[in-house]
Amino acid sequence: MSEKLIMRIITPLQKRCPRIVAAALLCVTAFFAISAGKAAPAVDREAILSHLNTIISWYRDSSSKVQSVGLPSDAIYQDTSQNLAQEAVRLAFQSAKAAAVLVNASDQVTPAATPDASGASTQQQNLTQTLATLKSRIDQDQSKLDVLNKQIETAPRSQRQNLTSQRDSLQAEISLDQATQDAVQKLATFVESSEESGVGGFAGSINDLARTVPEVLGDANAQKAAAKPAATQPTISKSSGLIGHCLTLYAELRTMHNIDEMANETSRVRENAAALRKPMRDTLASTIQRGRDLTGQAPPSDPTQAKAAPQELRSLTDQFKQLANVVIPLSQEMMVLDQSRSNFLNWRNSIARESKDALRSVVSSAVAILLALGIIWILAEVWRRWTFRYIQDLRRRRQFMLLRRFVLGFLVAAVLTLGIVSDFSSLATFAGFATAGIAVGLQAVLLSVAAYFFVIGRYGIRIGDRVSIAGVTGDVIDVSPVRFYLMELAGSDVNLYPTGRIVVFSNSVLFQATTPLYKQIPGTEYTWHEVVLQFVAGADFQLAEEKLLAAVNSVYDKYKKDIEQQHNDLERRIEIQMKPPTPQAKLHYADSGLEFLVRYPTELRTAPDIDEQIIKAVLEAIEKDPKLKASVTGWPRIRAAVKV
Repeated sequence: MSEKLIMRIITPLQKRCPRIVAAALLCVTAFFAISAGKAAPAVDREAILSHLNTIISWYRDSSSKVQSVGLPSDAIYQDTSQNLAQEAVRLAFQSAKAAAVLVNASDQVTPAATPDASGASTQQQNLTQTLATLKSRIDQDQSKLDVLNKQIETAPRSQRQNLTSQRDSLQAEISLDQATQDAVQKLATFVESSEESGVGGFAGSINDLARTVPEVLGDANAQKAAAKPAATQPTISKSSGLIGHCLTLYAELRTMHNIDEMANETSRVRENAAALRKPMRDTLASTIQRGRDLTGQAPPSDPTQAKAAPQELRSLTDQFKQLANVVIPLSQEMMVLDQSRSNFLNWRNSIARESKDALRSVVSSAVAILLALGIIWILAEVWRRWTFRYIQDLRRRRQFMLLRRFVLGFLVAAVLTLGIVSDFSSLATFAGFATAGIAVGLQAVLLSVAAYFFVIGRYGIRIGDRVSIAGVTGDVIDVSPVRFYLMELAGSDVNLYPTGRIVVFSNSVLFQATTPLYKQIPGTEYTWHEVVLQFVAGADFQLAEEKLLAAVNSVYDKYKKDIEQQHNDLERRIEIQMKPPTPQAKLHYADSGLEFLVRYPTELRTAPDIDEQIIKAVLEAIEKDPKLKASVTGWPRIRAAVKV
């Protein structure tokens, strides 16, 4: 039933029964006053507590979820985000505490409605009132006691006993009140601590949540103790390495994703606050409209009704203030959340601009690596084609191709290292320790690899060379970066034949002083042999020299051209003029007597055949000339002038 309808009913009766109408008006006025006091909507406590939990979680995420990528502006955005988050938390708790006050006021009007929620607060208020009453009584009794003490000092003896009895009684009463005050004070302290520890219903729950963020809602000491140390800002990699650029780009993309999540979470928190504010905002609007309706009505003629109107306005004003204390912080919180979301979006845009530069760096680094590898491949292909075109010697060609593999591998490793690795300081440290370990553990292998470059050098070992090393003579059949292989040769002092065994030597043997290596000069495939004859006393030496030297030259002329070609190649190689190799006759004394010998060059591969031809030619010359035959004794012998 509306107030206007009631006034229409009461107005006709006012003239007939003024006292009854006055009583009815008083009841109606009281009814509307009580209705106005109950007009405040019941606060959704669960929604408020849920909102506090939500905004605390959002505050935690805004402080820890988004990590800086090291940009100079990150510190500004991060600091702004934390400040706005703390301000939003403060406003949320300010609104919640105002809602708790509103709940307590509503519970005092209707205490039976929510006894659990308001019991502790009502008990606290009763204890406070009791303490105030006891204190007032103690002060009054103390004043009376002071007056009695003064009266006792000046009173005659006949009155002192009566005054003393009154003083003792008053002192006993004061002692009892003080004991009662101490007991009530202890009980009030216990009730207050219980409310703060969470047993105080809605307000206690809010206090419990407030203690979870001491850095925001605590006192100065609590904020200082709970403050986290400033996080060290990571620095953007300044290396041109591909890995560094990729890591930077990944960190920026991850941070952008986290910022997007925080912006969405901020929007959800704002929607939660808006849903919480909406019913109270509607109540505020209806309260304002009700106040305007009251102020816009004509002043009532009845004194009782005129007195009830200001009372209702005061009730509406109190209700408006209580609701405004809840709604205004919520509205401010929503504005702070909007600012926080804008800050997150600006932060994301800043990182997005930097991520484009990082992406360009990744692409340019990858293109540069591929381009460098392409150039290396082209050079390797040119090297291969020129080797096959201009180098006809198979051994030299193999050496150049092997060197090509080494150079190609080194260049590829260098390009990948310089293009991919970001931190060269740690790489250098690791390489130093690794090199030291490799040098100790693979000393012999590294020495062999180092000797390989001497083996393939200008005067090194080639496949097909005849060498003597460590008492072994053989032909080189293979050379590798670590070892070389010999086909063992054995036989007489002059003629050597393969034994069918392979001898393997490490390249490092070249650096050993106790195992010298003997080999032919590069480009020469001949050695020196001697045919020796024993002369008798009185022999014609000139005749012997002429006949025997002619016999050897007759055989030498058959391969003379090959020997001279090798000699010319040797002169060009060593750039020294040398006497061409030709057969030479010598006469010298030996232990067995006077000997005559002819030293002649012979090819290594055909030495047995040449020696056989020389023997035959010498014997034929001796048989043809009786005088020469009489000058020599025994048979001609072939021996090596230089051992291979």
